[in-house]
Order: sequence, then structure tokens, then C-alpha cells
Amino acid sequence: MSEDDLTRRGFVKGSLAAASPMLLPLSVASGQTNAAPIAVVCVGGHPDDPESGCGGALARYAALGHRVTIVYLTRGERGIDGKSLAEAARIRAAECEVACKIIGAQPVFFGQIDGATEVTQAHVDAMTKLLTRYDPDIVFAHWPVDTHMDHQVASILTIRAWMRLQKPSLYFFEVNSGSQTEGFLPNEYVDITAVLEQKKRALFAHVSQDGEAIWREHHQLMAQWRGREFGVTAAEGFVRLDRKTKATKLPGV
Repeated sequence: MSEDDLTRRGFVKGSLAAASPMLLPLSVASGQTNAAPIAVVCVGGHPDDPESGCGGALARYAALGHRVTIVYLTRGERGIDGKSLAEAARIRAAECEVACKIIGAQPVFFGQIDGATEVTQAHVDAMTKLLTRYDPDIVFAHWPVDTHMDHQVASILTIRAWMRLQKPSLYFFEVNSGSQTEGFLPNEYVDITAVLEQKKRALFAHVSQDGEAIWREHHQLMAQWRGREFGVTAAEGFVRLDRKTKATKLPGV
């Protein structure tokens, strides 16, 4: 065994030791199902984004009896070549319904238009009102450093609404890291090994987007990579933003 191998193994071991053992706020690993139900809301830019980024975590929550809501900022109106905005919206909304049934979530459509999303005070107010209605304990949102503007808009609207609320923790998810999500370094992980097939089927429900290719070319690989980081077969990674985190000073200043 080379010195380089030992150094690499030590780095991986240290990284895994530093990782939080579980995102879920109850002992899922031991099969605990008697904890008080919580409300989980995920906000994504388009149909298939929430399924891609955190479909495994959402499926785990739903399986334990928690209330899971997926908010789609748009209906993916510009996502099908040769279809009008209205026709594409109808097709993709129907695919969302199927995917959410697979996950165990309730779909909600925010009403913005694919490719023409906006951050305005009116939209911030509407997102705040929506999140207040569902009273979430946990909110999932796009990582704001993303190449797709609709993802950025969904993220910023969610952040602005979250800032007005007192209760929920905020977790950012990744989609197509390296090609869309940039600079994403997880500080939380969820083991999705047991629900990997469920997540895959939810993505496959998005037939108009070739969900099978999305899975094969992106999220299968990402699940394996995050799983390797976390020390399990498959995982999803998240960046947690929590008001409870104690502030510290930068070293040396």
C-alpha cells in the first residue's frame, strides 16, 4: 500500500467523520415512525427539478407519514419542442401528478412561466403566503448559484420567504452538478439507498423530458458519488442554512 493511498484514505475517513449523520430530524435508520408528523415543502423551478434534487429525501419523509408538498414555480411551458406553452404545461403538469404520487407528495403550481420567471416584491409576498399556508418545518430549495435563471429565481423567492418565517430550516439541493449547479459543497447527507428505485421511477414519469436519460446521465452518477462521500450506496447532498448555527469569526481577523 502506497503512502498516497494512506493519505487518500485518511482524507476520506476524515471527511465522512465530519459529515452530519442524518438530515432527517428523527431516527429513520432505526425505523422510528412514532415521531410527531412534520411538514416538508420543496420549491423547484420546473417539473422534474425537485424529483432530481431531493426526490429520495422527500420519499423518505412521505413514507414515514410526514406531509410533503412540492411547489413547482413553473409548469415547464417551454420544455417541449413543437408544443405551445399551454400544451406543454398540460403535459408536464400531468407528469408532475404521476411523479408526486410515486414520491407521496402533493403538487402545487406557483404560476410563473418557464423562461420568463421574475423576482418581484409581489412574487416574494406570494411565496411567503404560500409557505405560511403550509407551515413547513423544513424547506428545500435550489442552490442559488445555478446556471439556469429559473432555478435562481425559485431559490431567491424561497430564501426571501424563508427570511420572514421563524420556524423552518432551509436546505439547498443540487441538480446536474457541474453543468448547472456550481460550487455546491454539501454539509448534510441523506441515505437514499432504500428509495433509489422510487426516485428513479419519479424521474422516469417525466417522459417528455426523457427522464430515463436524466437519471442515467446525471442523477444515478450523483447518487453514487454522494453515497461514496457519505459512506453508503446512494445519497443526496444538501447545504443547510439554519438560524440556530452559532456565528463565529473568521480566523486571524
